[in-house]
This record gives sequence, C-alpha cells and structure tokens, in this order.
Amino acid sequence: MGRAALSQFLILSNSSPRLSSSLSCGGLQSKYLKRPGFIRQKRAINGHNATGFRCCCSLSLSQPVAPETSSSSVRKRIVSGVQPTGAIHLGNYLGAIKNWISLQNSYDTLFFIVDLHAITLPYDTQQLSKASRNTAAIYLACGVDTSKASVFVQSHVRAHVELMWLLSCSTPIGWLNRMIQFKEKSRKAGDENVGVALLTYPVLMASDILLYQSDFVPVGEDQKQHLELTRELAERVNYLYGGRKWKKLGGRGGPIFKVPEPLIPPAGARVMSLTDGLSKMSKSAPSDQSRINLLDPKDVIANKIKRCKTDSFPGLEFDNPERPECNNLLSIYQIISSKTKEEVAQECQDMNWGTFKNLVTDALVDHLHPIQVRYEEIISDPAYLDGVLAEGATKAAAIADATLENVYQAMGFLRR
Repeated sequence: MGRAALSQFLILSNSSPRLSSSLSCGGLQSKYLKRPGFIRQKRAINGHNATGFRCCCSLSLSQPVAPETSSSSVRKRIVSGVQPTGAIHLGNYLGAIKNWISLQNSYDTLFFIVDLHAITLPYDTQQLSKASRNTAAIYLACGVDTSKASVFVQSHVRAHVELMWLLSCSTPIGWLNRMIQFKEKSRKAGDENVGVALLTYPVLMASDILLYQSDFVPVGEDQKQHLELTRELAERVNYLYGGRKWKKLGGRGGPIFKVPEPLIPPAGARVMSLTDGLSKMSKSAPSDQSRINLLDPKDVIANKIKRCKTDSFPGLEFDNPERPECNNLLSIYQIISSKTKEEVAQECQDMNWGTFKNLVTDALVDHLHPIQVRYEEIISDPAYLDGVLAEGATKAAAIADATLENVYQAMGFLRR
C-alpha cells in the first residue's frame, strides 16, 4: 500500500507487536498541544472558560478504540497494498509482501492493489487493468492465503473514494502542503504537469486505512509522514463529529475511527538499489539494472548481480557506512537464505566478490523459482483470479460500507 515522522515505531518480530514508549498518550498529547492549526477548543467546560487545543488521545493506544466485542475473540486488523505500476521487485517483496505471509497468520488482514493511487501521475491506460491482475497474481504466488486474508482491487470498493471526499472536507490544506513527497515530485514534474491528486492522495491513503478500522499499518521509511497524517485526520474527525455529537444524531457515540498504529518491517528488510547502495530499490528508477524483479528469469538475475555495484575493500561485512552496497547484498542474502545476521557474517567474511555474487545469485534463483511457477499457474487461470478478487472485494466492502455509513450519519447527511 502500497507514501512528520513518528519518533519510533512498533518493532515487528515473531511475537505480537509492541508499542514504542514514544507513542504513549502523553507523547502524542504534547505533540498536538504544540502543533499550530490543530483543533482549537473555545467553550465552557465544567463552568469555566477553556481556550486551548484538544487532543483526542486519552484512551490507551494498546486497546481498540471502540471495541464492539471481547478483544480476546477478535483479531487485530492490518491493511496494506502495493501500486500496480512497474514490475514488482525484490524490495516490494522483502519489504512488504513476504512480511504479509506471517502477518496473515496472526491478524485479520486485507491486502489490496492500490490502482487509484497509480493514476496520480501520467500512466498507460492500456496497461492499468493488466498490471492490477498481475499484481494480484503475485500476491497469491508469494503465499497470501485467501482463507486468511482478503485480496482485492482498491477501485472495486467504491467507499474508498467516497470517504476520501468526506475526509478532504476536514483536511487543512496546510497539512497537505507539508508533505515531502508532493514537494519533491511536483518540483521534478513542474506545476503544469502535476494534478491535484498528487497533493491530495495522502487523504486517499487515509481513507484506505480508516475505512477498515485498522489497528496496525505496515509502513516503510517513505510512508511515515502520510501515516501520521492519517492518525491526525482520524483524531480530527473523531473530535469534530464523534462522541456526543454523533450520539445526538442517533449514532453509537464515541470515536468514529480507530487511530491506527505503525508497524515497521524486520531489520534488514529495506532493500537498496543494485546500482547505488544509498538509494532505495524502486520501480521508478530509470535503469532496470537497479532492481531484481520477482519475475526476472535466471539469466537476468545472474547478469544483474554480476554487474551490480560493489567496492574494493577486502572481505565482506555488515553495517560499515563506507560500504552501503556490501551491507545491502549481505542483507538480501541473509533474508533470502533465512539465516541469521551472525551466520551470514561468519560465512561471508573472507569471501571475495566473485564467490559471494554466485552465492547470492543461486539463493535468489532458488527462492524466486517457486513463486514464478505459481504465478504462471495463477495468471493462466483468469476465472480463478477474478473469483479471488470478487470475493475479496465483497468482504472488504462489508467492512468499508459499515464505516462509511457511520461517517455519513455522524456528519449529518440525510440517508436513504
């Protein structure tokens, strides 16, 4: 899914996620008290005039915001997605999709293809539909289990767009103007070539998350700021329209949205470019040499690893800031081989680059081959894939429509 940084994040391990102490209610409250433009409250409280900022974060963040049933019988929910633009590469897989496979065993999970986000910049209309199907097939080939997770296409659940509009009406333009990615992309493309959607898509991202009353959201380094915007929007809407105001309109009362918490992937899962160890592996990088695509054949993988950037230092080692490419390739090998960092460090410390590159190539080919075989089986059976996406959209819509109905009610709309 899948774009002001939180100081720390939940650490994702084999155990349940835990909260960072910096995300305690007190920490959030002090942040919002200092934030200009947050909701200013000017009304009498207990007979006294009160002028100040209100923060809707008095509940324990480790608990569901508005539990309907016993927490012991309901799994926490996670949502995530990937854009159907360009080829799904090793960075997408190790940084997100591979992580989903373990998450689906412990959480209520929804994984979707974020096709609405894919049109914020110029795109090929002839390829969008095909790319969406291919992305869904890769999800399944990588091990997403439809008996445990809902897989669907974002545009197949209309509530995403409806909630985006409702949230947009409560989003201060200043919040969007500070988004770093918008500034960077608009500077590159020029004002005349940038659509409004590039500015407002963080609101769509917030809609994607809040629709499903998500407890946790896996985030990458480039998505921290947008997740914080989602959290701020949830708190703002909860304050403006939730609580007793909503109850007076016949609603449940209390918060409308859960305020989601971040999850970060395991250490080492941030995969860097093969041509620049300081840049993230990216679909948008001009050179295909910079990435390993999940569907690359054996000879292409071998050629890319053979030609990837290295250094002239003796031996191989992790965590040397002067050797980012070395650290990146060792990290890739560690994750693909399912070995510990210590095991890899000991195995490779005295290797030369030629020997190690052959080792990495073999590990990548062995790991990706079953995924590629399964992908071909799925993509060659369109009826099966369409059925999976339809079933996933139906399940997702049931959750999304319930949330949307609550928002419409709380905002005072005349309902059918």
